[in-house]
Amino acid sequence: MLDYTQLKRDRRKFLALTGLTLREFQALLPVFEKAYRKRYPPEKTVTRRKRKRRIGGGRQGVLKPVEQKLLFSLVYQKTYPLQVVLGELFGLSQSGANQWIHRLLPVLLEALTALGVKPERDGHQFAVSERRTVERRDYIIDGTERRRQRPKNPEKQALHYSGKKKAHSDKNVVIVHTRSKRVAYLGPTCPGKTHDKKAADRERIAYPRRTVLRKDTGFQGYEPNVQESFQPKKSHAVRN
Repeated sequence: MLDYTQLKRDRRKFLALTGLTLREFQALLPVFEKAYRKRYPPEKTVTRRKRKRRIGGGRQGVLKPVEQKLLFSLVYQKTYPLQVVLGELFGLSQSGANQWIHRLLPVLLEALTALGVKPERDGHQFAVSERRTVERRDYIIDGTERRRQRPKNPEKQALHYSGKKKAHSDKNVVIVHTRSKRVAYLGPTCPGKTHDKKAADRERIAYPRRTVLRKDTGFQGYEPNVQESFQPKKSHAVRN
C-alpha cells in the first residue's frame, strides 16, 4: 500500500509516481487542504447535510490524512491506472477508488487554479492567459499520447490506434515553458491517430508577442504567427 510517510523517503520514486518533487508536493499541500475544507466542510457530511456524529467519530478511512488524499489524486493523474489497481495501491475497493477520484479531482483543480499553475485549455485564450506570467516567452510544443483500453467498436479501434506508439491511445497537444518546464497549455483530447500538426491547426492557438517556439518533426509545416520558430531537420542514414 502506498503511504506518504514511507514514500517521501524515496525521492526518485516519489517523483516517478506523482510527477512532483517533495518540495512541490509540500507547496501544493496547504492549498489543496484549504480547497478540500471549502468544498467539504468538516461540520457537514459529503452530501452537505449537518453532521450528527461528532467530527472524528466512526470508522477512520484510509485516505483520512490530507497527504494521502493529495497523493492519491496525483498518482491517479500521473500513472492513470485502472481503478481496481488504484484501489489495491491505496487499500480501497474499486468502487471506493471511483468515489474518491470524483471527489478529489475537482479539489485538485481548484488548488492548481489558486496557485496559478493550471494550464490554459482554450487555444484562443493562450496569449491572454500568458500575459499574467513573467516567464520568458520561450516554449516547446509537442503531442503527448497516453494508452487507453482498446475500444470494442472496430471504427473506434482504428481511430485510436497510434502507428507511432503501436497501441490504442489518446492524444493532447501541450505547450511547455522551455526553462521552468511548466505546462502553459493543454489542448483538447483527440484520438491517438490524429497527426500532431493537424491537432495544433485545429486548435488555432493564439501565441503571445515575441514568442520563441520549438517543435519536433511532427509539426512539419506548422508555422503560427510567432517571432521565431525552431525545428530540427530529419537525419538521413548514409548507406554504403
